[in-house]
Amino acid sequence: MESPGRGVPYTVRDLAEASGVSRSQIGRLLTGELDNLDVNDAHAVAEAFGVAVLVLFVPPVSPK
Repeated sequence: MESPGRGVPYTVRDLAEASGVSRSQIGRLLTGELDNLDVNDAHAVAEAFGVAVLVLFVPPVSPK
C-alpha cells in the first residue's frame, strides 16, 4: 500500500511498526473485516502516513 501523505510504500508490517498498531488490526482494516479503530490507534496510523485522520477514516462524499 502507498502512503497518501508521504508517497512511501508500506507493508502491513511496516505500518504496524511505524504506528504501534498490531499487524492483525492493520490487516483486518485492509480486508474490511474491521471498519474502525480506537481513536488513539487511528491517530497513530494517520501520523505514520503523514495525513489527517479524516483522510483515512471518513468515506468520500458521494454525488448522490
